[in-house]
Amino acid sequence: MSALVAYRKGVMAKRNTPTLAYVTNWATRWGWKETTAHPDFYIGAQAKAQEIGYKLEHFWLGEPKMTQKRLGEILYSRGINGVLLGSHGRERGDVLDFDWEKFSAVKIDYFPHRPSLHSVTNNQCDIVRLAMRKVIARGYRRIGLVMHRGWDYTVDHLWMAGYLCEQQVLRPRERIPAHLYPKPEPMNAWLAEGACELLVEGRSFAQWFEKYRPEVILSKSSFVLPVMKRLGLRVPSDVALVDLFLECADGATAGVEQNHKTVGAVAVEILAGQLQHGKYGVPANPKTTYVGGTWHEGASCPVKSCAEGG
Repeated sequence: MSALVAYRKGVMAKRNTPTLAYVTNWATRWGWKETTAHPDFYIGAQAKAQEIGYKLEHFWLGEPKMTQKRLGEILYSRGINGVLLGSHGRERGDVLDFDWEKFSAVKIDYFPHRPSLHSVTNNQCDIVRLAMRKVIARGYRRIGLVMHRGWDYTVDHLWMAGYLCEQQVLRPRERIPAHLYPKPEPMNAWLAEGACELLVEGRSFAQWFEKYRPEVILSKSSFVLPVMKRLGLRVPSDVALVDLFLECADGATAGVEQNHKTVGAVAVEILAGQLQHGKYGVPANPKTTYVGGTWHEGASCPVKSCAEGG
């Protein structure tokens, strides 16, 4: 990569900075900036592109009269042959139909499912496993995962995979079913990205909590804390909390920072390497690169005292 950077810096003095396309397919042009992860994907990609001598330009598939074919033609006519597939709403369809032989492309996250391109994403399975191992080491046994159903669906159910995997070290009577909200059916109640993802529904959460009595909850703080407060649940005296989407490592909340900016940066590095080696089209054997999370200690999940049992 250092050779590529040096090459780019030399070339930039002679011609315009080459452009990489950052293609999104959200309900609105900038709606993805109001969500978790997606803004940082873009920031990381933009910073890395600039570092190695590229300009990153955003293209939205929802532009008036824009079609997939038309966007492909626009990119090709402008000499843009490197494409990052960024924020793609899970309800927007799972196929992106370009003339891929003209482009080198890398996908960030899991959507669209087709074509099968090289991709970069957070390692959600390992993130939840890391959190489980940390809380088990602190003496917790009744560990509950609380999550919007769409989040697990979006990552091919890797949140649940990691949770179920680490539960196997617990005794059967200690294993708590995850609380995924909303219910599986109707699917259109949770498939579209929307306001229902902001907070877990209070009644179903209260029923789940009362039935299973978790000692610690793994979730997203902003998703569960308002409802927990309404129910009079105090953190950590009534129940400990680990944020799987930790954004501020200030010592108040324990959790895992997912390193979203690194995902965007790695995607650009891979795309630049493909362009350098003239690799275009849909790869015969697509590869996925996973970026791990970073654990941070926090007061919301202290070591469980022996007096509390376990």
